[in-house]
Amino acid sequence: MTVSLIAFAILLAMVFLRVPIAFAMAIVGGIGFGILRGWEPAGAMVGNAVYETGLNYSLSVVPLFIFMGNVLAGSGIAQGLFAAADRIFGRMRGGLAMATVLSCGGFSAVCGSSLATAATMSKVAMPSMRRFGYSDSLATGAIAAGGTLGILIPPSVVLILFGLLTEADIGKLFLAGIIPGVVGILGYLLAVMVAVRLKPDLAPKVGEVHPMTRRDVISVLAVTALFVFIMVGIYGGLFTPIEAAGMGAAAALVIAFATGGMTRGALWTAFLDSATASAMIFAIIIGAEIFSNFVTFAGLPDSLTEIVEGLGLSPWLVMLLIVAIYLVLGCFLESLSMILLTVPVFYPVISNLDFGLAVLSDPEAVVTWFAIIVVVVTEISLITPPIGMNVFVLRSVLPDVPLRTIFRGVYVFWLSDILRLALIIFVPWLSLWLAH
Repeated sequence: MTVSLIAFAILLAMVFLRVPIAFAMAIVGGIGFGILRGWEPAGAMVGNAVYETGLNYSLSVVPLFIFMGNVLAGSGIAQGLFAAADRIFGRMRGGLAMATVLSCGGFSAVCGSSLATAATMSKVAMPSMRRFGYSDSLATGAIAAGGTLGILIPPSVVLILFGLLTEADIGKLFLAGIIPGVVGILGYLLAVMVAVRLKPDLAPKVGEVHPMTRRDVISVLAVTALFVFIMVGIYGGLFTPIEAAGMGAAAALVIAFATGGMTRGALWTAFLDSATASAMIFAIIIGAEIFSNFVTFAGLPDSLTEIVEGLGLSPWLVMLLIVAIYLVLGCFLESLSMILLTVPVFYPVISNLDFGLAVLSDPEAVVTWFAIIVVVVTEISLITPPIGMNVFVLRSVLPDVPLRTIFRGVYVFWLSDILRLALIIFVPWLSLWLAH
């Protein structure tokens, strides 16, 4: 176990030195495995990790769901969602920020990527909020926080990867994410209401509400139809969650061209952005696989399980300690890397605990509940300094807005997420009612 902890410390040091996380994990894991087992086995392990990850059929969902989101982003669907949400909240103080949150939730339901959601909605919502005098902090905070919903509301790439790591039922994980996702949207809406009540100058003007156009209605119907198509297809037995990615991407293309919003340039951009994002994710998966093989060989998961059993700690205390570790790691690690690094370590520990609740008597239910907790903590990490990937995405799209302004705007949403996390931990029913 000591060797594994030293390796984690070296890994964090490399991250601080700005070594890309994918390469940092691969280097530490490969060298560590070589020291423990020998350099020839280490070389074979690294080669197998690259080869097997590249040929893993299940991972085909990653580029396909990302492509689906990029196609919808390039077809103007997001603009229609924002206009429809503005119709609902536009006459309220802070209504544009609430419309942003709601449209982020809708777009997330067919996108699956937090970064894509944040980048797309920043281009759609930010100009309107600036035009009506919203502060940059509230505007960017609503976009950054709303974008985090992309990894929880199904279809979710992160939930798929969690299912692949733990061999959990991906369909049940999708169902488990629906209620927490809705609670997240409601919490963010309440956060905006509280923020503008305490500081009215954050949203000094009420936006002009325009009637929805035919295109706005089509956008809402298209997103709803695509979400229903994917979910009914999965739970109706028409196709597996893996096949749903391909069906969803094909359906998104049909919708984009049928609504007339997709151009050749936008389609080409969708291909390029999807390829770039997929390459980055696969590099992280390969690095995490190498590092995970090393810590598993070093005995870290077994050692942690033995320590927990030996200390006789309450299962609830163990869960809270794991959540605390995630919150700390989220300040320094990118969300996907954090999940790929930690789930193989913590999953064996959690799956062996008895929480004393009837709703958690089934080990499969415990895994599903733990998955939603991990994803919600990951959502929090996306807006937590100093990394906060969604914040940095907004910074790249809106270079005139300082990072400190964006971080200042997300704190009220961060508090809302902490309350939601506590609710999900102590009321497991929220995650399990639809799934089990």
